[in-house]
Amino acid sequence: MNDSLYQFREAIRATGLEPPDTIEPGKLHRFPGYGKRPSNRAGWCLLFNDGLGGCFGDWSSGFSETWQTKRDKPHSQTERAAFVRRVETAKKQAEAERRTRQANAAKRAAVIWNTTTPAPGNHPYLIRKHIQPHGARIHKGALTLPVVDFTGRLTSLQFTAADGGKLLLSGGRKRGCFIPVVGDMENPTRIIICEGWATGCTLAEDESAALVLTAIDAGNLEPVALAARHRWHSAELVLAGDDDRLTASNPGATKAKAAAIASGALLALPQWPEDAPKHLTDFNDLAVWLAGSGA
Repeated sequence: MNDSLYQFREAIRATGLEPPDTIEPGKLHRFPGYGKRPSNRAGWCLLFNDGLGGCFGDWSSGFSETWQTKRDKPHSQTERAAFVRRVETAKKQAEAERRTRQANAAKRAAVIWNTTTPAPGNHPYLIRKHIQPHGARIHKGALTLPVVDFTGRLTSLQFTAADGGKLLLSGGRKRGCFIPVVGDMENPTRIIICEGWATGCTLAEDESAALVLTAIDAGNLEPVALAARHRWHSAELVLAGDDDRLTASNPGATKAKAAAIASGALLALPQWPEDAPKHLTDFNDLAVWLAGSGA
C-alpha cells in the first residue's frame, strides 16, 4: 500500500497540485487548488480502498484525472470494468460534495451581502485605482463585490482590502461566473470581458455604453466568454486581456487570446508608451500611470 500511496501522491504532484500530507484510502480528501491559499479546498483526491487506483482534480479549474498503480501484469477486462465503475462512483461523490459546498457558500454570500452598505467613493482602494464604486459595497471595511452566474444568481463574493489584497468567499463557485461592473444585461450590443474588477471599472468609465464583466482571473476568461457568446449571439464581444510582460508565457495575454479565439471575440491588450514602467500589466495600471504622468 505504501508504494501505491507514493505513486498516487506523485501522480497528483505531476499535475501541479500538492496532495495532502495524509491520504486515507476510501476517503475523499480536499486540499488547495492550483495556486491557491493554504486554506483553499478546491483540490480533491480519492484513493480506492485497495490502493490500486484513484482519481483527483481541482474544482476551481474543472480539472480531473484518474490513476492506476503500475504493475507488470496487464489488467483483465473485468478489472478494467471494475476500475471504470469505481472512477464513476468517486467522481459522483466528488461532484455531490462540490455542489453542496457551493450551495452552502451561496447561502453565506447572500447573508453577508444583505448586511453590506454602499461603498463610499473615498475608499482607499478606489482612490488609488482612480475608479468609481460601480455598485461595490462594504463589509468589515473591505470592498465587497457580487460574483454571479449567467442566470443572475449570487454564487460567491470577492473582498478587496484597502491595500488591494483580494479574497474570494471560501467554497463559492467561480468558474463560468463573473462580477458585473456596468451595462445592459438584457440586450447588450457590445460586451467587454476582462480579468480584474478595477480594470473593468476603468474600461466601463471609458466606454459607458458597453456591458463590462469581470472574469476574476485569467483562467476564467474562456468559460465566461463562451457563456457570454452563447447568451448574446449577435453582440460584439471583446476580450480585454492583461499583459503580464514580466511573467513567463504571459498568462494574461495568452489566456485572453485563447478565450477570444474560442468565443469568436475581438482581442484588446494595453498599448504601452515607450516610457511606461515594465511592471504595469493592465488597462487600469495604464490609466493610473497616465494620470500620474500628466499625459
